[in-house]
Amino acid sequence: MSPELVELALRKQRLQLRSAEEREALVEHARAFAPVFSGIDRIADSVRWARSNAPILSGVAIFVLVARPRAALRWARRGWVGWQLFRRVQKLVS
Repeated sequence: MSPELVELALRKQRLQLRSAEEREALVEHARAFAPVFSGIDRIADSVRWARSNAPILSGVAIFVLVARPRAALRWARRGWVGWQLFRRVQKLVS
């Protein structure tokens, strides 16, 4: 084998080792974000559940509106503020 090919093979091997070390470091750093990602997953699951059970949620909302109008209006205000906050964050992200 020529010396150039040996040098190339050694360089390739060193690069592969370095890549493996960098990959391990990246995985280690990404572990810090695991709680954030699990929280986002829980929120996404909740939104999916709410979308699939919209008639039930509407019925509960109407019942609360009839039974306790002040509480319903208070929660409606909180929901509106939350919705506006969500829209602003969504615009910032995109």
